[in-house]
Amino acid sequence: MAPESQHVVVIGAGIIGAATALRLVGEGYRVTILDPGEPGGPQAASHGNGAFLSPASIIPMSGPGLWKKVPGYLLDPAGALTIRWRYLPRLMPWLVRFLISGWTAARVERTAAALSALLREAPERHLRQAEAIGRPDLIRQEGLIYAFPDRAAFEADGFSWGLRRKFGVQMQELGAEALHRRVPALSPAYHFGILLTGGGHCTSPGGYVSALVTAACAHGATLRTAVATGFAFEGDRLRAVLTDAGEIPCDAAVIASGVRSKPLARAAGDRIPMESERGYYVEIADPAVGIEIPVMPQDGRMANVMTTGGLRASGQVELASDDAAPNWRRADILLGHLKHTWPGLDRPATDRTARRWQGNRPSTPDGKPVICAARRSDRIIHAFGHGHIGLASAPMTAEIVSALLAGREPPIDITPFAASRFG
Repeated sequence: MAPESQHVVVIGAGIIGAATALRLVGEGYRVTILDPGEPGGPQAASHGNGAFLSPASIIPMSGPGLWKKVPGYLLDPAGALTIRWRYLPRLMPWLVRFLISGWTAARVERTAAALSALLREAPERHLRQAEAIGRPDLIRQEGLIYAFPDRAAFEADGFSWGLRRKFGVQMQELGAEALHRRVPALSPAYHFGILLTGGGHCTSPGGYVSALVTAACAHGATLRTAVATGFAFEGDRLRAVLTDAGEIPCDAAVIASGVRSKPLARAAGDRIPMESERGYYVEIADPAVGIEIPVMPQDGRMANVMTTGGLRASGQVELASDDAAPNWRRADILLGHLKHTWPGLDRPATDRTARRWQGNRPSTPDGKPVICAARRSDRIIHAFGHGHIGLASAPMTAEIVSALLAGREPPIDITPFAASRFG
């Protein structure tokens, strides 16, 4: 069936859904984008993204020996990763899979290889996409810096950085003098850095998502405000997407609705162990320091980047229910790291004017998204569970989805992203 005769419902208007819708409408499909919220709005995980487009984001959170640290995560509410006690029983099956996924170095390396393929040329792909919609201002490729207290701290994480080198991440070492020449406002507590020469960033993650959806609609897509609740079939053929506002007849559907994808995947025949990995940001609208190149201090592991809204620090991993109330102490931890990293920010006005945000990343236990045809129908495509790499991996994910719908060979091996890996 020719694309122009097919109607595809893209469920979700986050970065994955937005990029996919734009790709599909460009290939001639009739596209409906379905989401209950504003594309790029503060309710969306994409809105609070750390804005990094990093080829180095290929290392999963789980690694050898992590199980030894779990008691500390439960006891330390101020750590970079924390687990809320009351949700531990419900999270336990996910946590067991999470720990097992990184049990050996070989498993971590296999995940890194898969994510490397997914993130290949991510900044360049985003640049082309932003230029195509007339918004080149939204993407910049000027490098990324990972800052360490000293070289020993970098070498202590040698396994991860060795994998990045192995899979082609281009990097340049910076001694203390070179590091502070690049970022003069950086605290003197940092004496070593890694410059990712091919890295990039987004100047407004929420604005970027909104612009992609606007461009898709300008080319013929339709945006509908509703909640997808399931699917209607005639035998094995997909007939419609069910919503709280009625049915939407269609020939195909793409599940790209982040943390809301889990029940939809189940309705399409697949049980996916996915949980909300809650993240936070603080953003200072009028910072007293200027940062020309994004920095990720490795003692705080948070992305520091200038967006159109100001200086943003994004990070933290909090495991709990996606409907749990935000713990704004997590955002205050980010603010404390910001003031440590950029001494020029340490002033009373910073605390008063900093904006705080909390959102829910859709995370699988093995750190890899689910990108494949659904078990019930090959006209339903899974495209969710991207965790920390949703922004960076969106263009490649969109290309994979379009290939699956058209019956073409995907641009990369998608076996590692199959739903069947969860049994």
